[in-house]
Amino acid sequence: MRIPHTFHIPVMGTGFSIDTPIKVAKYGISSVISLVDDILIENMRKHYCGVTGETYVPITKYDEDFRARRITAYLDLVDRIVKKQFEELKNSAFEIGSEITKYFRLLSDNSELKKMYVKMLGTTDPAAKKNLQETLRNSITPGDINVNIMTKLDKDNYAQDGTKLPSECSDALSALRGYAQSTLQSAIVFSAGINRRLYSYAEEFKDFYADAKGFIKKKIILKVSDYRSSIIQGKFFAKKGLWVSEYRIESGLNCGGHAFATDGYLMGPILDEFRNKRQELVSSLYNLYNEALKLKNKLTFADPHEVKVTAQGGIGTVQENNFLHDHYNVDGTGWATPFLLVPEATNVDTATLNKLSVAKEEDLYLSDVSPLGVPFNNLRNSCSDVERDTRVEKGRPGSACPKGYLVSNMEFTPLPICTASRQYQKLKIEQLNQLSLESPVYQKRFKTIVAKSCICNDLAEGAMINHFVGDPTKRFTAVCPGPNIAYFSKIASLEEMVGHIYGRVNLLDPVYRPHMFIKELQMYVDYLIKDVRKNIGEVSEKQRQYFTEFKNNLLSGIEYYRNLFPTMLFESLERRNTMLAELQEFKIQLEEFASQNYSFFSDSLQPAASA
Repeated sequence: MRIPHTFHIPVMGTGFSIDTPIKVAKYGISSVISLVDDILIENMRKHYCGVTGETYVPITKYDEDFRARRITAYLDLVDRIVKKQFEELKNSAFEIGSEITKYFRLLSDNSELKKMYVKMLGTTDPAAKKNLQETLRNSITPGDINVNIMTKLDKDNYAQDGTKLPSECSDALSALRGYAQSTLQSAIVFSAGINRRLYSYAEEFKDFYADAKGFIKKKIILKVSDYRSSIIQGKFFAKKGLWVSEYRIESGLNCGGHAFATDGYLMGPILDEFRNKRQELVSSLYNLYNEALKLKNKLTFADPHEVKVTAQGGIGTVQENNFLHDHYNVDGTGWATPFLLVPEATNVDTATLNKLSVAKEEDLYLSDVSPLGVPFNNLRNSCSDVERDTRVEKGRPGSACPKGYLVSNMEFTPLPICTASRQYQKLKIEQLNQLSLESPVYQKRFKTIVAKSCICNDLAEGAMINHFVGDPTKRFTAVCPGPNIAYFSKIASLEEMVGHIYGRVNLLDPVYRPHMFIKELQMYVDYLIKDVRKNIGEVSEKQRQYFTEFKNNLLSGIEYYRNLFPTMLFESLERRNTMLAELQEFKIQLEEFASQNYSFFSDSLQPAASA
């Protein structure tokens, strides 16, 4: 059955959406659970076994295949809970305050189900009213319990004696196995780019293949930031007889969590390419898909399976949301960051929630705190950052690294360690101390070393605090909101936030908020300028080509928007004129910067000498 809502709640950190399906799936809202942190997952299973009265049998790190088994056990538990909740909702009375009434109140006023519900409310004939109520009960469906694997987080693992375990015991492959063996009928979201051994491993599990009727129990969703990567990854799966059911387009920078910048490709032009080439994408993959099924002696299909295209990253108004649907023909939108202000939907501890609710533009920035070396959307003075800085002041920089999901550095050790760990930072600072550097240079390098935070642990702390797991005074939450949260200041109910998405209420601050496309452009211009300024000294020809392509893609995007913005008739004339003026400002800024830093751009001319 079709999911009744036109939006979903994407994955947020490791802990913020860890139990979001338990909170919202019964109302038909789909959301995504992170599979990174099996320690958190096991703690959440213990908590919810206590809530539901189920017997909790621990799965310890000494048990065989413990990571996959923890994930399977938790997902099965969430599945049981949501199914029970939904049956109770479905059987509740149509009366004020009931769960089934809330289900229908949350729906978009434009949905056919909502219109039928309104018709039922206005029906006075008892028999006709009862018939409509039964039709409504039989027409509803819960939201999907989807999961996410960040493909870059795929460290190999070792036995107690130090022996390297087989590749299928790596973090990502174990997580995939945990999901594949669960009872869920949903989708797995792969994010952060291609991981060939992970994608190949999906071949091993029957639930990822379509049955004779074309039904796929466990669908594949790719989170992508451009059309080219979608083609490459889609073909990789198609050649294995696996179908990608959805391409989830996310802004490279105007998002929460890790920011994977494109080479200056902006969201509007990317969505336009998907709109224009969508049928071409499906057709090219369908042929490869059927050929692969033939080679595997599996049933082929006369027509391609359904392919959805959705968009997320910085959406903040009903006008932006509707424009994505109407102009680019997306099948759905993702709203993540605003839901950090909805305790009914996400796990944010009180201290962090209060910080987020008053955060302004200057409080949100792309940071260098991630041990992955990828820009990370961050909140200034988060509890995690304050605690990190306190350890530095006390002369004990770095984390104890209690979980180790982000270990990757082998500069000092035979086995990888994390750059946010106390072990690594101690060794790196000792190395720095041997260089006899000038104070300003030393301080700059020192700050670079100690800037890394233990985000794999601290992104889970909100959930741990909220569910009273451990001592809350010893837990320090990291948070990764997108810049969009600066324009939302109200801690909201689920009904209020859903109402905002559908245009029934307005939760935005009465301050100027740039359009999502303008905000992303601003972030990309700032990103390019910062990236160029990091490269002091001689620049290689490869770097020049990269910076030049980045700049030219931005200028091409600006030209695209110059033609697009006047057609946005749902925006006021004043708003459209402001957007066009902002475009011109960014174009001038970009061209002036390229001219002043001509040596970094292969197509920029050296400024003429003044007379």
